[in-house]
Amino acid sequence: MKAPPTARRLALDCLLEIDAGGRANVVVPGALGRSKLDSRDRALATELVYGTCRMRRACDWLVDRHVRGHTDPEVRAALRLGAYQLAWMRVPPHAAVSATVDEVRGPGRTMVNAVLRRVAADQARGRPRWPDPPTELSYPDWIVARLAADLGPGPARAALEVMNKPGVVTTRDDGYVQDKASQFVADLVGVAPGERILDLCAAPGGKATAMAYGEPALVVASDVGAERAGVVAANVERLGLGATVSTVVADGTAPPWRPASFDRVLVDAPCSGLGVLRRRPDARWRVQPGDVGRLAGLQRRLLAAALDLLRPGGLLVYSVCTLTVAETGAIDRWMASEHRDLAPLAPPGDPWIPAGRGALLLPQAAETDGMFLLRLRMPA
Repeated sequence: MKAPPTARRLALDCLLEIDAGGRANVVVPGALGRSKLDSRDRALATELVYGTCRMRRACDWLVDRHVRGHTDPEVRAALRLGAYQLAWMRVPPHAAVSATVDEVRGPGRTMVNAVLRRVAADQARGRPRWPDPPTELSYPDWIVARLAADLGPGPARAALEVMNKPGVVTTRDDGYVQDKASQFVADLVGVAPGERILDLCAAPGGKATAMAYGEPALVVASDVGAERAGVVAANVERLGLGATVSTVVADGTAPPWRPASFDRVLVDAPCSGLGVLRRRPDARWRVQPGDVGRLAGLQRRLLAAALDLLRPGGLLVYSVCTLTVAETGAIDRWMASEHRDLAPLAPPGDPWIPAGRGALLLPQAAETDGMFLLRLRMPA
């Protein structure tokens, strides 16, 4: 009978699947669900995968000084896994090296053993002299440069450092796990009894269910794809909110509802996600510079469509879990230019900071995701 995988073998398999195109937040829960690991080893496997994904570039720099020749995918994943343990975890060096080498199949074990021993020796000599901030922080060059330009070098570095740490797990009173930043946004929509609320880009349903929880209001949770809407519907059913949340498959840029159908519309728009990189550790390697402008165009189309759905005096709420000016301040300026009749509500206070007519929540402000919020009132 084949022995069940150890935490490191499971982590190595997950890293290989992610390198082949899988998403960590899907791959890891699936692997853990199929495993027989106890709670301690499940936590270890999760940290190994998420941490190695985050610090992939830095791990590569630590090992590549000692690599000679080609590395196949499993050897590369094992080298990153070992380097992460040696540089960022409190694992004794001999255990980090030997336990990682034990999980490598085939002749690549010799290379992994030799390279990780040299990395361990480097670590014993003290902190490395990183060649540049993007390598040290383990992000693509463009993300570091973009956030430094948009936030300022100091706040950008602080945000990037915080997003290299595991996310704080917060659970709502109804049992739904949701970051505080998203809970803040749902609260700031300000649902009132008897109102009709539209969450235009609702998947996976966290904000829609938060707005419906405890309020006698109707929340319509819409998303463009049937699979994504199905995730929303499953969460609605699990939380027992079927009477107050209606799930719909619809294109938010061409919504099917009559004009002036809703009292409040939340546009939690698709974005580059540069404020949630602590929870999506592999996303930093997938998102590309051109995505920012493309998504900003989609955000404008969603907002234009949402305006037609608001009744006179209704409230439009725009939020994105990113930090780029193109998707935050520039969207605010576009709205101010194109829709001058809309009245901005005052931005929320601490830990939010004013950003144009809206507000920005930096990851380092309250150990949350990064978020931007803008609230605009239609004329009555």
